[in-house]
Amino acid sequence: MLPGRRDFPEGFLFGTATSSYQIEGHRFGGAGPTHWDSFAATPGNVARAENGAVACDHYHRWAEDLDLVADAGFDLYRFSTSWARVMPEGRGAVNAGGLDFYDRLVDGLLERGIKPALTLYHWEMPSALADLGGWRNRDVAQWFAEFTQVIARRLGDRVWSAAPINEPWCVGWQSHFLGAHAPGLRDIRATARAMHHILLAHGQAISVMRAEGMGNLGAVCNFEYAHPADDSPEARSAAQLYDAYYNRFFIEGMMLGRYPDEVLEGFAPHLPEGWQDDFATIGAPLDWFGLNYYTCKRIAPCDGPWPAHREVEGPLPKTDMGWEIYPEGLHAFLTRVARDYTGTLPLYVTENGMAAPDALADGTCSDAGRIAYYAEHLEACRRAIAEGVPLAGYMSWSLLDNYEWALGYDKRFGLVHVDFKTLKRSPKASWHAWARALER
Repeated sequence: MLPGRRDFPEGFLFGTATSSYQIEGHRFGGAGPTHWDSFAATPGNVARAENGAVACDHYHRWAEDLDLVADAGFDLYRFSTSWARVMPEGRGAVNAGGLDFYDRLVDGLLERGIKPALTLYHWEMPSALADLGGWRNRDVAQWFAEFTQVIARRLGDRVWSAAPINEPWCVGWQSHFLGAHAPGLRDIRATARAMHHILLAHGQAISVMRAEGMGNLGAVCNFEYAHPADDSPEARSAAQLYDAYYNRFFIEGMMLGRYPDEVLEGFAPHLPEGWQDDFATIGAPLDWFGLNYYTCKRIAPCDGPWPAHREVEGPLPKTDMGWEIYPEGLHAFLTRVARDYTGTLPLYVTENGMAAPDALADGTCSDAGRIAYYAEHLEACRRAIAEGVPLAGYMSWSLLDNYEWALGYDKRFGLVHVDFKTLKRSPKASWHAWARALER
């Protein structure tokens, strides 16, 4: 059984989340090409070269999907806009049909009594801008500001909250250093510049939204708890470095106006000239801060150039992604973020969930493991609140089974099962568990 409304403070908000490219169907509605389309079309990058062309066809089925959000009793729906759907070339001409789609979506949420929680960017860069270097090019901050202004002027009067960029670590490190996501680079100079420009774009977007009269603006970063693989000083140092570039780089840039020394050891020769001067923009004041949390990692040293470490398998039960289930990490990050960075600023768990090998049997899906995962992490939230952490809400990932990026359609995170051949939606046991927990 999930902890529910009665177990949390009055006014605590519960929500669920999705992202544009993972559910909408990017071939519909005049959207322009993105670097995810070309990344997926390159052999070896994505399982079976699958892409988001159809995904869950949320573009046409959004009303049915919002009914699922409402019927479960969620207060919030966190969604993202597709830059290339709104501005097919990334700059200049606006696709009226793309803006109209998000207009309908926001109005549909409000009609159902659901708070629209907007994320401007969830990983799909318009191809025309990727051709100009994408996040490696300093001009991306201004391009993103122009996109932000278009969205703010159309939706800003009705969204409940807004954040510029989802999971900047994935946009920067995973995509430019590990090569696991679009644009698929493995280049330290590209990584250092992308990570800095992501923060610059974040700060400019916050300023644009403020200028357009929007409020309740925040940031969403992802966190992974870093365990040393053993008790050696070398393993502790390796875990500390992992923590620095994964968990500290972006929040310290936003909140403290600096980057961790451990990261600068590798990045300093590659950052753009004058990067220190950008912290005044990067540190634009926020109204809340969001944490995405799924797992922990075990980090060991290894030979080779910086960062000279590797991941090793851990002993805890794992999700279908191979990720260890470690709810203690969520409690640790909520406590740490409030203590070290955000103080009394409201915090939200903006993503938390698990993949499981879900299948329908007689039209139903029993996903007891997912219910247990949510229950354990909600208990971690309750402990943090009891200790004084200003946690104001929790959002599950994800509403629907969807396109799981480089893993194609294999991994299912949804509360609702999607048959990717027929696109039929079937609420899982976890959806029903949430509906019971959220009864008023």
